[in-house]
Amino acid sequence: MIIATWNINSIRQRLDHLTGYLRDIGPDVLCLQEIKCQDKDFPLQAIEDCGYSAAVHGQKTFNGVAILSKTPLEDVQAGLPGDDSDEQARYLEASVRAGERMVRVASIYLPNGNPPDTDKYAYKLAWMDRLIAHASGLLRQEQIFVLAGDYNVIPEDRDARNPEEWAGDALHLPKTLAQFARLKNLGLTDALRASTDDGGLYTFWDYQAGAWQKNNGIRIDHHLLSPQAADRLVSVIIDKQMRAAEKPSDHVPIRVVLDL
Repeated sequence: MIIATWNINSIRQRLDHLTGYLRDIGPDVLCLQEIKCQDKDFPLQAIEDCGYSAAVHGQKTFNGVAILSKTPLEDVQAGLPGDDSDEQARYLEASVRAGERMVRVASIYLPNGNPPDTDKYAYKLAWMDRLIAHASGLLRQEQIFVLAGDYNVIPEDRDARNPEEWAGDALHLPKTLAQFARLKNLGLTDALRASTDDGGLYTFWDYQAGAWQKNNGIRIDHHLLSPQAADRLVSVIIDKQMRAAEKPSDHVPIRVVLDL
């Protein structure tokens, strides 16, 4: 089973990129972030024409997440539990069938948190608290699940071409890294780091200052696997070539292969 995640940075602007990816790569499940549209404006017909069903948790202009699947999505949950006042569309969870097994998948768009001296950073840390609490509950169910998405976290210095540039950024501050470590320490596995220790593996290149041409990237898109999913991990692939497309997203897809 192939489960991919991609911050598409506006699904309507990059619909051709998306349908091409679905046809060429054909992941079983694709988690999308920053779709930047309301549910009613989601291009469902184009997705269905590629052989996928979709669950959408959208928001006008900003944020928005979706899960696309070759098989019907079941038990869909929109929104991260823990704060009923949170109106930002950043979390979507659903179950998909893989043979006789069910796999729980979440599409996550974790808050950026910048500038760190504002309430945006407090919101990021509080959102991570809620994610930790929810993931703890999922783990108690002892099921195969994958928390995939744009975490806006650079876990280690080797996950940035120039880590010193990110020292004061909300993506790499000590409190951010401590929260990410708390999440993983529940018993989750960073899929890419389970498959390689190599540095220089990035999923985001800024549009500014020739970052793509200089390979000045960072790794902020992650799959965190439950123990039952980690036991079935085969490989992790970053589809770096997507960043070289015309008018690309600043993120590229990353996919895991699970032997189910």
